[in-house]
Amino acid sequence: MLTRREEPISYYNYDPSLGAAVVFAVLYTLAFIGAVVQWLRFRPVVWLVMLIAGAMEAIGYISRTISTQNTHSRTPYVLQFAVLILAPVLMAGALYVLFGRIIYLVVPREQRTFRICWVPPRWVTPLFVGFDIAALMLQLIGALMITAGDGTSKEDLDTFNRGRDLALVGVIVQIAAFGLFTIAAIRFNFTSKAFVKAASVSSEPAYNYSNDSFNMTVQDKPRNSDWQHLLRAVNLATVMILIRSVFRLIEFTEGHGGYINNHEWPFYIFDSVPIFPCVALFVWWHPSLYLPHLGFRLPAHAR
Repeated sequence: MLTRREEPISYYNYDPSLGAAVVFAVLYTLAFIGAVVQWLRFRPVVWLVMLIAGAMEAIGYISRTISTQNTHSRTPYVLQFAVLILAPVLMAGALYVLFGRIIYLVVPREQRTFRICWVPPRWVTPLFVGFDIAALMLQLIGALMITAGDGTSKEDLDTFNRGRDLALVGVIVQIAAFGLFTIAAIRFNFTSKAFVKAASVSSEPAYNYSNDSFNMTVQDKPRNSDWQHLLRAVNLATVMILIRSVFRLIEFTEGHGGYINNHEWPFYIFDSVPIFPCVALFVWWHPSLYLPHLGFRLPAHAR
């Protein structure tokens, strides 16, 4: 007796677009190449995290391109799902560090008050990065559990739901911390104008390197003193990551049968598009052009 051959099970609830995957694979790969060139040029140690995140995005969309033509293949699907979930979390960590370094450079030590900064620069990195690591681990474990099975058994479905709940908690932690950070970063864009105005009154550059309050030397001078360009790039990147995080929160809340998991366009509009500027912006406005210290530890005299 002949039995009908079963069709391979697709990991997608829709027919994924090859064209869209290719477009974003090319865009993110080009942005990553630009980021590598700039990193090799300046060698900023703390910015290596953003470089890794850019690589993850490029790998994710290359894997998604492969996955669109092999929808039943587990490896490319799991790879693209995991790295595209985790890469923005690493980007957030890089932005935390970058914002703290901007405050150290721009705000004199005696003026680093709650009114100006909200969060003291010495706490920006450990506080927000701590939350970022927690969010990263929760989303990593959740992503692994979500992709652990093919969803054909009750056990697979239970694992999927537990993984979704963990990832959801991770996204909530990320949104709570990153939401506060976004408000603080955008607010600083206005409170920092006082330092720009003070510099514009005289013929001196924006940073008075001979002033003891800055504790800097001539060797500490950045290549480009217009640090506001970098701050605006940070502001835009934080808003983009926040938009993407809210999208992921809705996705995990809806579950496997929700609208987002059954339609592809929200993924590209609310994840692929917002995250791309987070990589591309800093190729042009590279932190090394504006910040003199991007080593793992900030020198004592620059704190």
